[in-house]
Amino acid sequence: MRYLSFRDLQAKLGGRGRTTIYRDCETGRLPKPFKIGSRLYWKEADIDAAIESQNQ
Repeated sequence: MRYLSFRDLQAKLGGRGRTTIYRDCETGRLPKPFKIGSRLYWKEADIDAAIESQNQ
């Protein structure tokens, strides 16, 4: 299982802005992040599933 940092997530989503990413997390379009220490991470498999569900 791979975890994405915020910068990794931005790159995967084509350079989407910080505000847009957090708004998408709040509205449920993207999964909410989890903390490891003081940093936020997303599970890559969850992001891939969210992207796939929006493309259908």
